[in-house]
Amino acid sequence: MPLAISSVASPKLSATRVPSVPRSVRRGGAWSRRRIAVVTALVTGDLLAAGLAVALTMQIAPAALHDALEAGLAGIALVVPLHASFGIYGCWGPCPIDRLRLRAQAALMLSVMAALAFAAWQGPESLAAILLLGSALFVIGHYMEGLVRYLLTRAGIWGAPTILVGPPELCNAMARRLLRDPKLGLRPIGLIGDRPDVESAEAGPVPMLGGSADLARLSEQAEVVIVAAAALLPGESWPGITLSDVRAPHVVVAENADGLPNVGMHTRNLGGALGLEVRFDLFQPGHLAIKRWIDLMVTVPLLLLASPLILMLALAVKIADPGHAFYRQRRVGRDGRELNVLKLRTMYADAESRLQEHLDRNPQARAEWERFFKLKDDPRILPVIGHFLRRSSLDELPQLWNIVCGGMSLVGPRPFPDYHMASFDPGFQSIRVSVPPGLTGLWQVSSRSGGDLEVQQEEDLFYIRNWSLWLDIYILLETFPAVLTSRGAR
Repeated sequence: MPLAISSVASPKLSATRVPSVPRSVRRGGAWSRRRIAVVTALVTGDLLAAGLAVALTMQIAPAALHDALEAGLAGIALVVPLHASFGIYGCWGPCPIDRLRLRAQAALMLSVMAALAFAAWQGPESLAAILLLGSALFVIGHYMEGLVRYLLTRAGIWGAPTILVGPPELCNAMARRLLRDPKLGLRPIGLIGDRPDVESAEAGPVPMLGGSADLARLSEQAEVVIVAAAALLPGESWPGITLSDVRAPHVVVAENADGLPNVGMHTRNLGGALGLEVRFDLFQPGHLAIKRWIDLMVTVPLLLLASPLILMLALAVKIADPGHAFYRQRRVGRDGRELNVLKLRTMYADAESRLQEHLDRNPQARAEWERFFKLKDDPRILPVIGHFLRRSSLDELPQLWNIVCGGMSLVGPRPFPDYHMASFDPGFQSIRVSVPPGLTGLWQVSSRSGGDLEVQQEEDLFYIRNWSLWLDIYILLETFPAVLTSRGAR
């Protein structure tokens, strides 16, 4: 699912000419056409999702409710104004997690309105069908939006043209983050820096457009301007700017605050001063109880449905290599306790000796192992069935039993072996084991699922600092396309 976003080459700057914003992203006709294309695509996706949700519900609901559901198809047009009022039809603004929450609220509101209408017509027995319709609309709409966003990104029209203002090193780092995560809907097209010279322009993924003197002229040609907080203060080569100089319709002041919660952060008025309220006690007993209840509600039925498939795969493993089809791997659980993770075996019985022999013989493989604790060409993996289980992540299915027993959760940082955990610094280790480990996690579904230890730490820390039930639901929904595309699996 990750999209390959190519970096914009930085043109060389002459001493007398400052490049302007590309004509294709300037405000005006082209920009308006881009907006129309984005909104039209998102609305079309929502209407298709609504139609599919009604069709699915009619297949499942009793025949007596079909007339009511068919009548409800006319009311499905309410999805568009409802989503528009929730701000879903912009390509930037709410982050993906907030967009999911807004979709759920809209689906709930639509379900309530439909339930009131259908209850008066068909009676209270229609409520189950309405609940199913709302749930289908929420889930199908989420995936349809992802497909539309993918197509718009491929067409080069997803993402608001964005200019970054501030020291080049800060702006370049922000540009790389935005290019790496197009779901945020901010497409960097250039920066305005304190050193508009050749050296600083060539260092980043987007071109240097000018200095502070060009701010008013250039910023009015972008949809969003992100101003580094440091740019508001004067420096040796920078006079400092005031936000009134920015002419873009949307201005965002950014500060690098790695490790601090930022999803759901609240602002506070402190007598004219700006305060940011952050919380670190997200995993409270009440929240953990709700998380546990959701785990059981989802996992128990899923384990019953998956049991025949697990047994068939276990038989295939025994045919490929005699021995136990299942094995328990010792990993680090919550509070540092030992956790025996149950898996289908994907490796030869003598996997460890095969690995050591391969690493001793291949220095490049040893370097890859020390960085990722994975190998692209792993000599331990069983032919055919082993690769299939790993690419499909079906070898993890027995861990549903770990969740039922309470050692794991559906969503959380993946439990690692001791040698993997030891590669992190002690401070992060203590943070990581403070929450329940999960069957799936943010790192597994992100565009950086093939990342090294630094990436793993960054993604896990974001999850822990920004945890919410909505984040868990988002990760669960994103797990299915990640598994289907075998993203990051080895």
